[in-house]
Formats: sequence, structure tokens, C-alpha cells
Amino acid sequence: MDDNQQTPATAEDEHYRPLTLAVLRRLVRYNWSGLPGNTPVVLSSDAKGSSFSPFATFDHGRYAPTDTGRSGAIYPLAERLELDRELRELYAGRIPDSAVRALVLYPLG
Repeated sequence: MDDNQQTPATAEDEHYRPLTLAVLRRLVRYNWSGLPGNTPVVLSSDAKGSSFSPFATFDHGRYAPTDTGRSGAIYPLAERLELDRELRELYAGRIPDSAVRALVLYPLG
């Protein structure tokens, strides 16, 4: 997928779509490139904006959405499972086939 295959959702959109890395790249490259480097990146705790926290760290994992597609669970990547016996035992048979590679962003609080 290239950087032009998804447009970012706005408040006027009837249905929000999950943000892809391609869209995020485009936003950073074009829409936000003029923002000062010290601009904080803040994450909302939910779709309603009930609370907010600064973006703190990231990880690579596998994401499996629920039936609604608006939430889901994160599971370790196969390569991480190969290196960690305890993690393999913990997730044995628990990772759904629908889980896909994802960039996971975590808030500070």
C-alpha cells in the first residue's frame, strides 16, 4: 500500500477507518511538517476524548480486532515468541488467525 491509498478520517466522516502507517506517514510529511519539533504528541484514551495522555512509546505486535472492529487485542509477533519460552506458553493457542502485524502506540498514562 502506498501513501496515497487512504485518506484521513475527519469529524464529518460517517465511519472512521483505522489509521494506517501510510496515512500517518503522509500526515507527518505534508500536513504536520510545519509544526515545531517540540509539539507534543497526545493520545486519547477513547473515541470520545474522555481523557488524554502524551504518547510515550511504541512496540511491534499483532492486532486482532473484535467483531465491531473498533477495539481489539494485541499479541506478540512470531519472532518474539520464538525467543521467549514463557511467552510461547502464555499465548499457546490464544492468538487468533485474524491477528495482523501492527505498530502499537502507548500513552504515558
